[in-house]
Amino acid sequence: MSVFRLRTREVAEALEADQLAPAAALSSNSLGRAVPEEPDPWRTPFERDRDRILHSKAFRRLKHKTQVFMNPEGDHFVTRMTHTLQVTQIGGAIAKALSLNADLAEAVCLGHDVGHSPFGHTGEETLSGFVDGQWLHSDQSVRIFEVLEPLNLTYEVLDGVRAHPWKVEQTATTHEGTIVRYADRIAYLAHDALDALRAGILDASMFPDDVLSAFGEPGRDWISTMVQSVIDESYRRGEITMEPPMLESMHTLREFMFANVYLRPGAESQRLRAHQIVHDLVTYYLDHLDEVPESYRHEESDNLTQVIDYVAGMTDRYAIRSHDELFRPRLF
Repeated sequence: MSVFRLRTREVAEALEADQLAPAAALSSNSLGRAVPEEPDPWRTPFERDRDRILHSKAFRRLKHKTQVFMNPEGDHFVTRMTHTLQVTQIGGAIAKALSLNADLAEAVCLGHDVGHSPFGHTGEETLSGFVDGQWLHSDQSVRIFEVLEPLNLTYEVLDGVRAHPWKVEQTATTHEGTIVRYADRIAYLAHDALDALRAGILDASMFPDDVLSAFGEPGRDWISTMVQSVIDESYRRGEITMEPPMLESMHTLREFMFANVYLRPGAESQRLRAHQIVHDLVTYYLDHLDEVPESYRHEESDNLTQVIDYVAGMTDRYAIRSHDELFRPRLF
């Protein structure tokens, strides 16, 4: 007799139904995929989506996309990929603590930022200048998975990716999707603060007193404290949320980080350069559409959409190199 026990998809789905909370999104109740597929013998639909995202080209590009610092050279600064992995750990931990579907939460976490343009939110703001309304990396993430690198993901995963930014009013239809909002903010505030301390931009004494009182000294305690607050308050209220005093302190920390790190005067030249690079690239490729790679040329999309798809998909260093090749004079 084998010392192992086979865990088929049917077994996994039965365990979900037996062990997860009533509020959990069960794999067996998924609204499905745009194109129906035969079930996987071993993996649930959400496990399958998590694996597809992890193996995608868009996910791999995250390792060379900015989190805070433009094309950083140090080995320990957070990139979009390390941020995404941290969000996935935090989101999975919250989901498991509340007996929700951790596979779904982790799939959404892994896919939430693949649509980010080069240079983070500066690139996103620049691209917004070319479209009506706002260009959102969350919508671009969904577009990547549906059009540019179609993975035929489940409705629940795409819905969570679409709704993860706090600026998107319509929240996710699952509790697991809503978890990603909190996991994302917890991860970037904690690790961006550490990056700013490491870079000498901040000193520990500069943080607001109520932030230090609520979360403790910058570091792992911040993450643990905020995660615990989400778990406790969500369990009490039956919805994904955070204890009001802690939520207020998190908002205070975010405002502090924007004023002192993300939009600090000392980074203005860096932001202007990033803006110029993205703006110039979009403008150039609109006039030279034949130079846009075939993989971004979709006949059902207008020229601007095709160009933005291409530029938004660039890593920081590829965008910088492309801009140098196109706009810097060649001496020989």
